Amino acid sequence: MPKWNEIQEQSFLETSARDRALGMVDEGTFTELAGPFDRFASPHLDVLGDAICFDDGIVTGVGKIGKTPVFVISQEGRFIGGAVGEVHGAKMVNAVRLAIEFHDKLKAENPNISAEELPIVAFSLETGGVRLHESNAGLLAHAELMDQLQKARHKVPVIAVIGSKVGCFGGMGFVAAAMDAIVMSEFGRLGLTGPEVIEQEMGKDEFDSSDRSLVYRTTGGRHKYVMGDCNMLVGPKVSDFKEAIGKLAVLPIEDFESMRRIGSPELVEKQLKYVALAAEMHPADARDMWAKAGNEDVAEMTEKPLVKFLAETKRLEL
Repeated sequence: MPKWNEIQEQSFLETSARDRALGMVDEGTFTELAGPFDRFASPHLDVLGDAICFDDGIVTGVGKIGKTPVFVISQEGRFIGGAVGEVHGAKMVNAVRLAIEFHDKLKAENPNISAEELPIVAFSLETGGVRLHESNAGLLAHAELMDQLQKARHKVPVIAVIGSKVGCFGGMGFVAAAMDAIVMSEFGRLGLTGPEVIEQEMGKDEFDSSDRSLVYRTTGGRHKYVMGDCNMLVGPKVSDFKEAIGKLAVLPIEDFESMRRIGSPELVEKQLKYVALAAEMHPADARDMWAKAGNEDVAEMTEKPLVKFLAETKRLEL
């Protein structure tokens, strides 16, 4: 296993779920919950003759960034594409539940506790959605997680972290949209239906999943930043994500309301405006939306260095 300082320099895109979990918090502070030695493997996969994993493809635990307790959830895309089943789902749901319970305990013991001493959740999403082998259990886990997100609101910030190979798709795309803030790299991908599924169902003319430029223009971090679907666009290293989480960790809970995408009548109205704009424009490419946001150099936007992109790019505002 690499050392913590080595993990910090690794590409978030290439790093395993466990190394991401270790690297998103301060050195030496991470304690894993329900780890592989506890043998909480899926009871369904073995019956079906499929390989199992003793952490069921997800790492959960708790660490610290500065004074802030950080409950970490990190999905492993190399195990069934990070798909959610019964045990996988229970681990992520209960990590959020524990964060809420810890928040309530700290507030009861010290009503004047500072924001930076209260817990947050950092959720590294790498998933295609529900595990078909365990579809009912996986769908139930999605619902239970959404329920915990509602309970966490106005208490515990839940931060989506997206920068791994699989991206975040399927039902977990909905779940990510319901979190308080989303941090992505330009290599992160976020959406509902994955490119391969769109091509499979609608044909290559509708979406060519082999066209990597098209895929990243449509689902990648730069496009999501322009559209307001992610709050922070960061560099590719684990340390870049840790730094972003640290900046969010010290904010008072009230500040997260302005970062959300859903959860109020006003935000519903805003989303309906985007739907109306799409119906009016019939955009054929993400670049059409970039131009609508007021960007003139849309053909070069994907090639700009990240610092220049962030300094010059206009985001879509309705």
